Amino acid sequence: MEKPIYQKNPDDAKMFNELRKRVNQRVEKLPRNRDVYIQIKAIFLPLVYFGLYVFALLNADQSWVYISGFVLMGISLVLIYLNLIHEAAHNNIFKNKKLNSLVLQIFDFVGANSYIWKKRHIAAHHAYPNVDGWDTDIEQSGLLLIVPWIKAKGIQKYQHLFFFLVYPLYLFNWMFIRDFRDFFDNERVILKTQGKIPVSEKIKMICFKLFYFFYQIAVPVLFFKVSLSLALGAWFLQIIAASIFALFVLLPLHPLPDNAFPKLDEKNGLPFSWIRHQLEVTNDLKENNWFVRNVLGNFNFHVAHHLFPNYSYMYYNEITEEIEQFAKENNLGYKRFPIFTALGKHVDLLKQNANNAYFILEE
Repeated sequence: MEKPIYQKNPDDAKMFNELRKRVNQRVEKLPRNRDVYIQIKAIFLPLVYFGLYVFALLNADQSWVYISGFVLMGISLVLIYLNLIHEAAHNNIFKNKKLNSLVLQIFDFVGANSYIWKKRHIAAHHAYPNVDGWDTDIEQSGLLLIVPWIKAKGIQKYQHLFFFLVYPLYLFNWMFIRDFRDFFDNERVILKTQGKIPVSEKIKMICFKLFYFFYQIAVPVLFFKVSLSLALGAWFLQIIAASIFALFVLLPLHPLPDNAFPKLDEKNGLPFSWIRHQLEVTNDLKENNWFVRNVLGNFNFHVAHHLFPNYSYMYYNEITEEIEQFAKENNLGYKRFPIFTALGKHVDLLKQNANNAYFILEE
């Protein structure tokens, strides 16, 4: 199938080149050693995750300590994703691609799959954000409807009433349904951009999933006399905590009623040029403090990431200043919301989609 085609607009191309020039000049004036902080995290954060695992095992006779250790592992899992996995996929941690690939493979040890996630993120999400049928991040599950111009059916008409029961299961779906479907289901979006997946990667995925369950569940039960119910319960709470934390970070950035979900025309064309598309489908968050920048990987500056993914998040503060100023000068639709406002807007999107508001407005 032919891939989506962005609108060709020479003026927009010239405009982006001007923005890129300004951003590059701004970054060149900044200290060159900022990425060292991410490189330190590449050692520190995995040690925290597995250190919490060892701590939980050594205190297995105290249920509440064991459970607390696993819940904190869930929190650290999301921090690993924000600070390391996401940057390694873009080769932004080290200059050496092999070292970035090594960091990316941490994902295989914590229940996900590094190979298929990088394909989803680079070849699907970054290439066609918010484009139904091409962006894997908005691929429909059947329970919840994210794309406004698809008519709600069945249980989707009540999604605004039960979504809070589904979202905590986000990572369960990712680890044990989504990964397998992307590898073996020929109807999945990822195969439009990826093509045939090597058999070696399929074997690797299954082996790592088995290893993940072995150390998460079997090791505590077999070697540390943890009851099966406690082992499963602690692991379950770990994934619940990670799911809620992950969606708290991810949901406010794309799936909002203020952001476009561009439709392809009969020739597979998109309605915007590349730069306008990124601004139409993405928003930033107003929160900007030490914790967000250094602990949460500057996830608040998401427009900068989509426009300049070759820079690590350590430069997003200054890059965003340039983008915001440039958008004002050129009348571009840059959006920025407080995080809880953005989360509320996401709920509004679910409610509007459930009520088929798009079709009512069309009529």
